Amino acid sequence: MPSMRAVEVKNANGPLELVEREVPNPAAGQVLIKVQACGICHSDAFTVMGAFPGISYPRVPGHEVVGVIEKVGERVPNCKPGQRVGVGWHGGHCGHCRSCRRGDFITCENAQIPGISYDGGYADYMVAPFEALAAIPDELEAAEAAPLLCAGITTYNALRNSGVRAGDTVAVLGIGGLGHLGVQFAAKMGCRTVAIARGADKEPLARKLGAHHYLDSTVQDVASELSKLGGARVILSTVTNSQAMSAVLGGLAVDGKMIVVGASPDPIEVSPFLLIGGRRGVQGWPSGISIDSEDTLAFSALANIRPMIETMPLERAAEAYERMMSGAARFRMVITTSE
Repeated sequence: MPSMRAVEVKNANGPLELVEREVPNPAAGQVLIKVQACGICHSDAFTVMGAFPGISYPRVPGHEVVGVIEKVGERVPNCKPGQRVGVGWHGGHCGHCRSCRRGDFITCENAQIPGISYDGGYADYMVAPFEALAAIPDELEAAEAAPLLCAGITTYNALRNSGVRAGDTVAVLGIGGLGHLGVQFAAKMGCRTVAIARGADKEPLARKLGAHHYLDSTVQDVASELSKLGGARVILSTVTNSQAMSAVLGGLAVDGKMIVVGASPDPIEVSPFLLIGGRRGVQGWPSGISIDSEDTLAFSALANIRPMIETMPLERAAEAYERMMSGAARFRMVITTSE
């Protein structure tokens, strides 16, 4: 049997280890993908730490996968070897739970996640269900497309489903792995874009990404400054600090809402008077399904939106993961395989 390289976690809280494995065969409804690039996401820590219910080991992480179809299993429509495809957080759905019966596949009660439910993209090859596949535009290189399958779709899909229209004020809280894409999407959608971050040093980058205004949360009352601008129709919260989220809620306009895409275990504090008096709200948003990934990739290619990435070869995946977890990456780490 042909072999491949894979980076796996043998047990919860174990190290990422480079190993040799047999190349898997796709079952019915699956394809075999020759991986070209895989983004490293903070959510990969679920796999490394064993923090996701039901995960089994050994497991190969990775849910920001770009590659080429190598082999097609039985009963797979519209797929053929040589096609460029990507797989994101949505790695398959059951088709029979209440959410699936309503066509809401991203909230499937039995959802599959690459790198958690089955082996992901920290490898030369992986298998995935055909319904998880997204087409990759020719304009996007593999390494720059990979983060768009998680950080990209999460921010783009949240904004386009938020109800904002061209000219509305959108504030993006945090200029990191999610936020630097959120600023680009908001600006390219024609929104008056306000970037919010800690420190004046981030302003040049925020302006370069398309922000029309910049607020430094270390020296400015962000809620007050947003109110002076007429209030934000949407605050896209990409940070993982619930206190920072709570502090900006007063900057929402009437009928405005905060959309939370940065995860934190701590509660967000908000006054009921703030919500009631201005019909304001707080909403979470998951990423999206494969067609949403295709829309994200297509819009990114059309509007010339790209993630800021650092790349490392597959054999340095453990190093890349640690760089991401430490916060040193600017802004997304991507591991690549040899072509």
